[in-house]
Amino acid sequence: MNGSPLVFITGASSGLGQALALRFHGAGYRLALVARRSDEVARWARGAGIDAGRFAVYTADVRDVAATVAAGKACIAVQGVPDVVIANAGISVGIDTADPADLEVMRATLETNVLGMASTFHPFVAAMQERRSGRLVGIASVAGIRGLPGHGAYCASKAAVIGYCESLRGEMRPSGVKVVTIAPGYIATPLTRGNRYSMPFLMSAADFADRAWKTIERGTSWRVIPWQMGIVVGLLRLIPNALFDRLLAGRPRKRRRVEAP
Repeated sequence: MNGSPLVFITGASSGLGQALALRFHGAGYRLALVARRSDEVARWARGAGIDAGRFAVYTADVRDVAATVAAGKACIAVQGVPDVVIANAGISVGIDTADPADLEVMRATLETNVLGMASTFHPFVAAMQERRSGRLVGIASVAGIRGLPGHGAYCASKAAVIGYCESLRGEMRPSGVKVVTIAPGYIATPLTRGNRYSMPFLMSAADFADRAWKTIERGTSWRVIPWQMGIVVGLLRLIPNALFDRLLAGRPRKRRRVEAP
């Protein structure tokens, strides 16, 4: 059993994290699952029929650098150096920069989505370089490609994720460690459930996880899932600012933390 490959996944308590865990389990991987609610994740894994010997759960809030690094080190001590590390944990909340309370929302978003990713990768980098193999996977978003009104914290964080992963990819290249950046479009998860705007090409978490698994196995450096969203955001990137701003005028905005669902 210890000869089976190992995947380390943050944000494993719901949504994409659980879908990715199930897909990798189905491919024969052992699981190292990280979440704030570790008891809940363990119950979910047992309920999903995953044998107790094939998964371990580590408790960490990725905003807590020390706890996140400790979870990675515990994984190495208990299960070994993972073959794949997926920094999946993330939050998405609308902001209004005129509201001082939303500045703290922006801080939390950047700490979770950007610093949390770096903290997730940190414990494994040296070991993977020494082994000369492994995959570090950053879950970005198409929202990181062009900014959306009312969504500044999330868009900024995911743009940072894309830039960070690209930088890391160049650093890891000499050692054979691959960095994979995946930018989801709209996926049916708790993160998107409260969105007040249309979500073109919405796909299930299971479908996303299957396509993501194939991308990670191939070691592809960058992929938008689904591919149709890649075409859409590519075209949006080419639109002049004045036209882009008019197209988005009046678009419903991401719900802020102070707003009732």
